[in-house]
Amino acid sequence: MESMEFIDLRSDTVTMPTEEMLDAMRNAKAGDDVYGDDPTVNLLEKRSAEILGKQDAVFVPSGTFGNQLAILTHTLRGDEVIIQGENHIIMHEVGASAVIAGVQLRFLSGTSGTIDIDELKRLYRSEDIHNPRTGLICMENPHSNGNIVPLKNMQEVKDFANSVNVPVHLDGARIFNAATSMGISVKEISGFADSVMACFSKSLCAPIGSILAGKKEFIKAARKNRKLMGGGMRQAGYIAAPCLVSLEKMTKRLDVDHKNAKYLAKLLEETNVFEVFFNRLDVNMVFFKLKEKTGFQHVFNEKSFKEYLFKNKIKISERYNNEFRFVTHYYITKDRIDYTLKIIRKFIEENS
Repeated sequence: MESMEFIDLRSDTVTMPTEEMLDAMRNAKAGDDVYGDDPTVNLLEKRSAEILGKQDAVFVPSGTFGNQLAILTHTLRGDEVIIQGENHIIMHEVGASAVIAGVQLRFLSGTSGTIDIDELKRLYRSEDIHNPRTGLICMENPHSNGNIVPLKNMQEVKDFANSVNVPVHLDGARIFNAATSMGISVKEISGFADSVMACFSKSLCAPIGSILAGKKEFIKAARKNRKLMGGGMRQAGYIAAPCLVSLEKMTKRLDVDHKNAKYLAKLLEETNVFEVFFNRLDVNMVFFKLKEKTGFQHVFNEKSFKEYLFKNKIKISERYNNEFRFVTHYYITKDRIDYTLKIIRKFIEENS
């Protein structure tokens, strides 16, 4: 396996392309994708649509681009989008839906990605002169807090959406992780949505790129909107080539990342100063916080902790809501996890 200089646990977005991906880029056949002439992009879109169980797909630069392109294509200006308030589209996409699609968002409660159907029905806007139109329902699976959304819940959401003729978009940035965790095909998950976005640049190691898939007419409209948003790419085959490697090969090894996440979680818990959220360990993300009543939380200094790890070639993110998040990926091997915990234990010993 290729190496990285640092053990980087901040996210699976930090992954570097493999040698096979770099070779694919060098040898890619390219054309002008805006004209539809790039054979590598065309192949990626065709294979992605097949694997996700959709009629067609369009290649986009990023997950945020794909999500916002879906919202723009599904909705009219002034529409309302129903979405859980802790979803990535809300928390980490810079308010783009207000700027690009001109829609407003109506928040469902909850933080796990699972939607309360009764609440969804209450938030749906009936036809009334005073009401904005409910133009779209958005889901996320897996959710960015580490949870898998059960298929039963996705079915309930889709059944209601169909009954009121509202489309469902799925933010499936890590949908291959969800499918791996559930032991099913990705099309079994994406089947509960009218459109789905999936990323190649997270655990799948591609340097750039995501896909948006759906019905042919939807993708035809999305392709024009992609151009409007500045996403019409020319010789994009050079970046589509590593995404094909992601799709055909890297998706088949994600269980290794999940096992390593569980191993990492176990070792963190064994330090006796961290409390791991094992109920949110469905994929490759480990969430944990300082244990209370150990005494260590009174002497713990986050800045010193981060600097100590950094000096020992380990990168981590700052806490969010008092929680740490470590993410496993292709470059986080069991040996690197052992080394990381060795350094963390040394920090605990020196600061207790």
